[in-house]
Amino acid sequence: MPIAIVFFVQYAYVILFVWVLIEQLGIPIPSIPILLTAGTLSATHRIGATASMLAVLAACAIADSIWYFLGRRYGGSVLRLLCRLSLEASTCVSKTEGYFSRRGPVTLLFSKFVPGLSTVAAPIAGQTGMSFSRFLLWDLAGSIVWAEAYLLAGRFFGDLAQKSTAFFHLLSHFAGLLFILLVLGFVAYRIVKQRNFLAQVRSLRLEPAELKAMLDHATEQGNTPPFIVDLRHPLDYLPDPRVLPGAMRIGPNELKLHHEIIPRDRDVILYCTCPSEETSAKVALQLHKLGIFRVRPLRGGFDGWKEAGYPLYDYVQDVPTSPAATAPVTVPLQS
Repeated sequence: MPIAIVFFVQYAYVILFVWVLIEQLGIPIPSIPILLTAGTLSATHRIGATASMLAVLAACAIADSIWYFLGRRYGGSVLRLLCRLSLEASTCVSKTEGYFSRRGPVTLLFSKFVPGLSTVAAPIAGQTGMSFSRFLLWDLAGSIVWAEAYLLAGRFFGDLAQKSTAFFHLLSHFAGLLFILLVLGFVAYRIVKQRNFLAQVRSLRLEPAELKAMLDHATEQGNTPPFIVDLRHPLDYLPDPRVLPGAMRIGPNELKLHHEIIPRDRDVILYCTCPSEETSAKVALQLHKLGIFRVRPLRGGFDGWKEAGYPLYDYVQDVPTSPAATAPVTVPLQS
């Protein structure tokens, strides 16, 4: 038996626990390959399926509980840290907050299947004020569904492999190499996906100093200022509810669905609180595809503007002055 298999079988439960714990704590090392490996080996009865499941559940419960309490205590700052660690930052906080708004704790049942959502779901649950007992119940249920899906998939593959002696012998000798290739493949896919996204938005970004100059010039000349949209989720308003000068609070989904409210006669600036402006950049790219080209994400978003020392104001719901934006349309604004 290859030494890699011997080592894994001997320390299987410790490896499963530590590996899943590290991933759930936010380090971007995929657990799917190791779950599939454990499932495959359980088909040969070299490791136990129940013990493997308990090791995974313990790791998930510990890591998710830590993030739950950090989210409850520190809120948005924890989420921004996790998104910087995530290889799926472009779908990180905004999508998870949207799921929680629509489905509540049921989100925890499937969050681990969605890249980028798994780690941030726990701190967002804490930020929303969900009770810990309720969180733990839903989180454990979601962890069971997630772990069992991949353990069973590996078990199914192992059962098929056993039916062919030659194939099983070959698989045993190259199991370590296959595992490494699976891990590298998952990581490479996520890195390439994230880099492609960031490359698309770099040319669109607007610096806070540029926006400040545009606002000052509009004031001095008596011109209409840029149309500024605050894309933050209501949870993001808790640390600081203020907005940029003249900004309107409009959710990403509402802005995409009712894009007719966007004026075509001036620049449109979008901002959020995600690292690398993921939400605003993603919305800007989608609006470009709809033929709205004067849309740009603000570099650094709300935090970048605030750190630069530029003015922030209490939010006052206003009506856009652009003719395109004054057409009668009902849009639910975030408050």
